[in-house]
Amino acid sequence: MSSKLSTQSANNKKLVIIEIAVLAIATTLLLVIQVGLALLPNIELVSLLIIIYSLIFRKKTLYIIYVFAVLEGLIYGFGIWWVTYLYVWTILFIIVRIFHKNEQPLFWAIIGGFYGLAFGALCAIPTIIAGGIGAGVAWWVSGIPYDILHGVGNFVTILILFKPLYAVIKKIA
Repeated sequence: MSSKLSTQSANNKKLVIIEIAVLAIATTLLLVIQVGLALLPNIELVSLLIIIYSLIFRKKTLYIIYVFAVLEGLIYGFGIWWVTYLYVWTILFIIVRIFHKNEQPLFWAIIGGFYGLAFGALCAIPTIIAGGIGAGVAWWVSGIPYDILHGVGNFVTILILFKPLYAVIKKIA
């Protein structure tokens, strides 16, 4: 009996190690792609990957999101913008989990497009808290052209890349 429990324990540890490795690779992919595309104004694959991760890894995606946020802070500094990363990606995660039964690229492209359009408004919340409603609204309004790019970019990239990336990541997971 003891030998059987010991074997199960070893197998469970292997599974946990593999799971941690897969989540670490997923986080690294998120960070590398974000940094690599940072030169393009609000054209990013983070939203797409978080949608896919939320569908595949479910609640474990929160580990990816928060480690990603910490790494972003270590790279770019822990400014007021950083606080937004703690909740904006969580909001996307929640939206995905609500509609998790849908695997249609067009559906997720529409969600991603609207999310990109709303991103600036979501990111204005800490500015409203720190500087007042006027500062937050001014910050948000000045970024509307970038939010439009973000929404269009999300829509197009998700529409094109959702299906192949989903299949590859699901196979790896």
